[in-house]
Amino acid sequence: MSDHRSRFLQLALNADALRFGQFTLKSGRVSPYFFNAGRFDTGLALAQLGNCYADAVESSGVAFDQLFGPAYKGIPLATAIACEFSHRGRNLPLTFNRKEAKDHGEGGTLIGADMAGKRILIVDDVITAGTAIREALAIIRAANGIPAGIVVALDRQEIASEDDRRSAAQAVAAETGIPVIAVANLADLLAFASGNPELVGYREPLLAYRARYGSNPTG
Repeated sequence: MSDHRSRFLQLALNADALRFGQFTLKSGRVSPYFFNAGRFDTGLALAQLGNCYADAVESSGVAFDQLFGPAYKGIPLATAIACEFSHRGRNLPLTFNRKEAKDHGEGGTLIGADMAGKRILIVDDVITAGTAIREALAIIRAANGIPAGIVVALDRQEIASEDDRRSAAQAVAAETGIPVIAVANLADLLAFASGNPELVGYREPLLAYRARYGSNPTG
């Protein structure tokens, strides 16, 4: 497992963003783990998280000019990544959106740098059904930006339905032709749990969950 993947998972565990047990998801499935990026709620945790994201993006080789953080969780994540890249000598423009249009002042739904003609990297926490990502793509294209990639913290590698064995990330990538980068995924989580004495007991429930709901690795 690459260093940024293991660092991210340990960071998520320390921040209580990654929890193990029994959790009923929005889909109704009972999962042996739960990820909540909202628990990265300190400056230090966000800085460390931004470092992991930036490593994943650089490792992917995706070419981009600008960051876009969809409201709401994408906003602090994209900001943290922009700050991390600035420490690496790359001063990236940043844009995010409002959920509701502002009818006074500068108005509109977008805040930050103009996206026209720029290759845009979308930053979010997870892809669940792909709905939020498709909305972000529409926003970028409406602003004459060019979607270049999508980066998320955790890819659950989980099917959306029994009729489609692809994960949401696989479906979005196939539908749009835009690469989806994950800082870590379920396979990484399994390896991480296997190597951690405190988590090894969760490996069997994770394996059982993957056997039932895991996506086709070939997409």
